[in-house]
Amino acid sequence: IVEFQKIVSGLIELVDQLAKAAESEKMKAIGARNLLKSIAKQREAQEQQLRALIAEKKMQLERYRIEYETLCKIEADQNEFIDQFIFQK
Repeated sequence: IVEFQKIVSGLIELVDQLAKAAESEKMKAIGARNLLKSIAKQREAQEQQLRALIAEKKMQLERYRIEYETLCKIEADQNEFIDQFIFQK
């Protein structure tokens, strides 16, 4: 009976060690999974920020294009006025 109790005690100790090791690995896996989720969320937020920045830059480009076209028209009008003024003299 004493020998049986030693064997059972050793087995219980071994099972406890395995349970602790399994729990430790489980916590590591949960930590890794949470880290991956966090990284994915960060990338998604960064992607949204970049998309917003691209949209803002596109709007700015469109404003500059319109401003350029307007300035070209003004320049053409002024050149035409100068030409007319020169021909009148």
